[in-house]
Amino acid sequence: MRVVSLVPSLTEAVAVSAPGALVGATDWCSHPADLDVPRIGGTKNPELDRILALAPDLVVANEEENREPDLAALRAAGVEVLVTVVCDVPQAFAELARVLEACGAKSRPRWLDEAEAVWSALPQPEHRTTAVVPIWRRPWMVLGRDTFAGDVLSRLGVDHLYASHAERYPRIPLDELRAAAPDVVVLPDEPYRFTADDGPEAFPGLRCALVSGRHLTWYGPSLAQAPRVLGEALRAALR
Repeated sequence: MRVVSLVPSLTEAVAVSAPGALVGATDWCSHPADLDVPRIGGTKNPELDRILALAPDLVVANEEENREPDLAALRAAGVEVLVTVVCDVPQAFAELARVLEACGAKSRPRWLDEAEAVWSALPQPEHRTTAVVPIWRRPWMVLGRDTFAGDVLSRLGVDHLYASHAERYPRIPLDELRAAAPDVVVLPDEPYRFTADDGPEAFPGLRCALVSGRHLTWYGPSLAQAPRVLGEALRAALR
């Protein structure tokens, strides 16, 4: 089986669960740290000729991260494309199992069972916290409806204020974000790399939690540690 992954979190999942299957990945596929496969461009602008030259049996993609015209072009060239849809944590586990089986994993990986067990054992939050969750600036964009990251936070007791917005990643003026007066502003380090010096200064008087974007937005092996890593960051900001 020869697999090209167009999704960083799926790249990590396939690399650790079906060794040798992965023959290509995007420039943004940073895990595992020692991943050594040809790079085929970005998630939004993959180099289709380079993908085809790798002669993959399967390309794994995601309906949100990848563009349909690129996937259609791969199909037209005779390549099988598996497209995942992940809007919440249970769906992530189901899609991961489907991807790994399609990629030739010999058995269900232990990390997937461990991750499911961790999320199933989460206690009911004692109280709920409100948040806005920017994922970009210039322009400011935040989590909206039906997002995986939003469901992750909800299960940790954090309700983001744009969960019912008509768009999944709406552009919201900064003044409106400030006026929403959330309990906390959650600032991940991807897709935009918010840092202590780039992000919190835009929200004077509001508590800000700098969190790992990989643990907030990736569905893969990081899911097993995500509740602990994110929980620690949120509690530190809310003290």
